[in-house]
Amino acid sequence: MIQATPDSRCAAKVFPSPNHGERKPAGAGGRRPDMLILHYTGMGDAGEALQWLCNPVSQVSSHYFVFENGHTLQLVPEARRAWHAGASHWAGESDVNSCSIGVEIANPGHPGGLPDFPDVQIAATLALCRDICARWAIPRERVLAHSDIAPGRKIDPGEKFPWRRFAEAGIGLWSEPAPIRGGRFLARGETGQPVEALQAMLAMFGYGCAVDGVFDDRLEAVVAAFQRHWRPDKIDGVADASTITTLRDLLAATRGARTA
Repeated sequence: MIQATPDSRCAAKVFPSPNHGERKPAGAGGRRPDMLILHYTGMGDAGEALQWLCNPVSQVSSHYFVFENGHTLQLVPEARRAWHAGASHWAGESDVNSCSIGVEIANPGHPGGLPDFPDVQIAATLALCRDICARWAIPRERVLAHSDIAPGRKIDPGEKFPWRRFAEAGIGLWSEPAPIRGGRFLARGETGQPVEALQAMLAMFGYGCAVDGVFDDRLEAVVAAFQRHWRPDKIDGVADASTITTLRDLLAATRGARTA
């Protein structure tokens, strides 16, 4: 049965995608979503991206789609499991599709030169996210980028996405990035206790990160993902003082958000 009206008042109508299933664990409606994941489409034409998300051949979808002009469609009912996250991990959760709502934002992304998101599109996305988070009581620390839950595999919605603006509106976390300066840093190839401490902080924050004291390509991808979201002025996968300080500040903000 096709959903007749959108779950969110921010969506103009339902444009159904067949690419969804039951939230796991099955039964009683499945798991209640407690994460919100934001994506960009990464395609040059928004219409083609929408059709791809609604094509059964693609095996991908999202709950919502926001055009450049702010026009918003619902593709999958919020109670259903859309196929937007793929292989992913956050805070011990490896089936992110079952516990999240996904929003695709029309933008050519890095393949198309990563153009700015139009203000009208950001305003529409912010209104949609505010509505979703309010109705499902999604915590601020669980509003994330696709790149956060799939480091090295995904880089959307990219470093130009205005996370600070969203956090100022109560959606997601933000801490002013520490200034980029010289000094001690950790990079690929290093080992030992300082690397292990970095890994422990990233894992505590939520990233899928082994705590083994080895700075390998996987850790580099996680650090780059963190930078892309929370320290976007320099994305190099090197854990410099700015990156580590910003991570510490966000961990403190997360603790504060959980006790608020």
